[in-house]
Parts: sequence; C-alpha cells; structure tokens
Amino acid sequence: MKAVVITRPGDPEVLQVRDVAEPLIKDHEVLIKVAASALNRADTFHRKGLYELPSGDAPFLGMECSGTIEALGKNVTRWKIGDKVCALLHWGGYAEKVAVPVEQVLPIPPGVSLEDAASLPEVACTVWSTVFMTSRLSAGETFLVHGGSSGIGTFAIQMAKFQGAKVFTTAGNEEKLVACKNLGADVVINYKTEDFVARVKEETGGKGVDVILDHMGASYLQRNLDSLNSDGRLFLISIMGGAVGEVNLNSLLTRRLTVQASCIVNKLQTVPFHVVILNTAARLRFRSPEKKAEIIREVEKNVWPAIASGKVKPVVYRYFPLSEASEAHRLMETSKHIGKILLRP
Repeated sequence: MKAVVITRPGDPEVLQVRDVAEPLIKDHEVLIKVAASALNRADTFHRKGLYELPSGDAPFLGMECSGTIEALGKNVTRWKIGDKVCALLHWGGYAEKVAVPVEQVLPIPPGVSLEDAASLPEVACTVWSTVFMTSRLSAGETFLVHGGSSGIGTFAIQMAKFQGAKVFTTAGNEEKLVACKNLGADVVINYKTEDFVARVKEETGGKGVDVILDHMGASYLQRNLDSLNSDGRLFLISIMGGAVGEVNLNSLLTRRLTVQASCIVNKLQTVPFHVVILNTAARLRFRSPEKKAEIIREVEKNVWPAIASGKVKPVVYRYFPLSEASEAHRLMETSKHIGKILLRP
C-alpha cells in the first residue's frame, strides 16, 4: 500500500509517499481502507522529531481516519466487512489502510459524508473527555475556548453551545472571529487587539467564566486563572506558549480553582509545569485501552446525537491528496486554516 513516510526529522518536505507493507490485524482489530485522514498538531511535532512515541506504534502519521472495513479480526462481533466507519488511531492514518482496535471504531454519524467523518474522532474525544467528562461543563455555565478557529475550537464551540453553555472564544483576525460567531460563539475576542481577561470580566459582570480550554500553557496561565469564576476549572491541552509558568497561589486557594492538564510532551517542552496541577489527566492517545474505550462509548452516546441533529457539524477547511501531505503540513503551521485539514489517499 501507499503511506506517507518521514524520511528524516525536519521541515514538511521530509514527508514522502512510499510503498510499504499492509498492516496485519490482530484478533481484536479491524482493517480500514482509508477514505480520509485528518491532520493534528501532534503530527507536525512528530515530523520534526519532537514527539515521543510508545514502542510498537505504526511508523506513519495520522491520529484519526474514516473509511470502509475491509477485514475483521476473529474476535470482532459488532462490525462487518463493508461497514463505513471512522476511528481514533494511535498513528497510521496517512496511509491507504490502517489496523485499528475495535474499541476505537465509531459509526459514521447520520448526515456526515464518509470523508468529512475523518475530522471527528480526535476532536470529539478530546472535547468530550476534557470539557464535559473531566471539567463537567453544564447547561447555564460559561465556557472560554482559546483558538476558536482550530479543529478543537470549532468543535468545542458547537458542542458547548449544544449543551446549553454561554460560549466565549479568542481568535486572531476578523475572518476567524466571524467564523466562530457563525458556529455559535456568544462572545468573540481578538487576542491581538483586546485583553481577553478584561473582556471576560466585562461580559460576566466581574465573575469570570466557569471552564476554560487552553492550548497556550505558561504564557496564558495566570491570565486564565484571573478569568475564572469561583470554583472554575482550567484545562490545558497543549503548551504552545511554554511549559514553565508562575502563578499566584492565592488565586487558586481563595476561589477554589482547579487546573487540569493533558499536554503534548516533546523534547523542547517538558512537563510537569512549575505550578500546582491539582488533577493531571493522561494524554488521550496514551490512555489505557479501557479508558479510550470508555471515551469512545461516551462520545457515541452523547456527541453523535448532537451531530445527527445537525446542531454540531464537522468543519473542514481543505482536502489534500496524500501525495501533498507536505503542503498540508505547511498550511497547518501557518495557522491560517479554520477547522480541520484532511488528506485523501
């Protein structure tokens, strides 16, 4: 089969399509003929040689995909050959075929095309497990997601709105702010021209928001805490703004704040943070098979009906052929996109 191979750590041009052996499935796995795979920021870290992989993982990029089941392990009972599915992967989506544990496979939500479904597994599992399962965002609360035009951001806005929260988001230009507004955000903040702390306080009567989903880390840490309501919850999913930060612990103690983390670890940025982490969640792809299976079940139960209703939709910015994976990575690293970037074999 064809797959995108990292010829050496480096810039996007190190990605090349090569002929490789087809994956062999285990008893509890299915073989998926890939219709599309989505880019994630972790792919770019791995391409540069900055991402530590567990032993035994596929050597190809791609943390999610959609496609058609082509073969079944002998212990698989739910699925049959020919079923249209999407899946959360360890790695391996940048290829024509991928082997996937059956617990990480999902049906295509009603109303979503086979290819667009590739944009859903990673964002749905990340948002549901962090914002709802862990941070317990509920109807009537307020929610701030940074980077609202990203794949995670566009999905988090829609899902939080569907659950009855008031949604705040930040973005860096007018086009992205308009896109976030169209997805349901109640308050949009240009982080380049506005102080998001002041705007959040203004919009909430000085209280702050109940839950924040952040990808910046250290550079936003104290400002995020300043933006939280009493009993507020901050969840960190990346550390693009640095890994080491200082906080005023009074803000944690007096307002009973919770800081939680699920961060990408690489050779340039390391955790733990030099702050109090009251509850650290394991990174999604490094969680146990049992925990990932639980998240997948929760997503199918709670998120898929929201998509089936048409209230939550995949946001796809652009498709690239597999042979242009390097161009897709260049686009992702400009941060000009809104939503997800997908690859087609």
